[in-house]
Amino acid sequence: MSGSEETTNAPAPEPAGGSKSAANYDAILKIPVVLQVVLGSTSMPVASLMKLGRGAVIALDQRVGEPVNVVVNGRIVARGEVVVVDEDTSRFGVSLTEIVASSAAERAA
Repeated sequence: MSGSEETTNAPAPEPAGGSKSAANYDAILKIPVVLQVVLGSTSMPVASLMKLGRGAVIALDQRVGEPVNVVVNGRIVARGEVVVVDEDTSRFGVSLTEIVASSAAERAA
């Protein structure tokens, strides 16, 4: 799921100040960010990577049932559980279980 990008239209708090700061605030809210859900990672030598083919299984450092990391622009911002969003289209999502504090996110990255 790494690389999954979705946005939600959650209501944003109103900016304090005049209409100029409101316009600046709106401009900031429109800046795109890259959101990834990381199931896990691993390290392998290039020789092993070159041998991978269809059906190969790559063991990750995360176990089944452990929370996945939600990463925004390279920083872990939350953790959550993988959930089925729509069984008909086989779409998955993440139910957030923890918001990571900025200092903890910086240490984890």
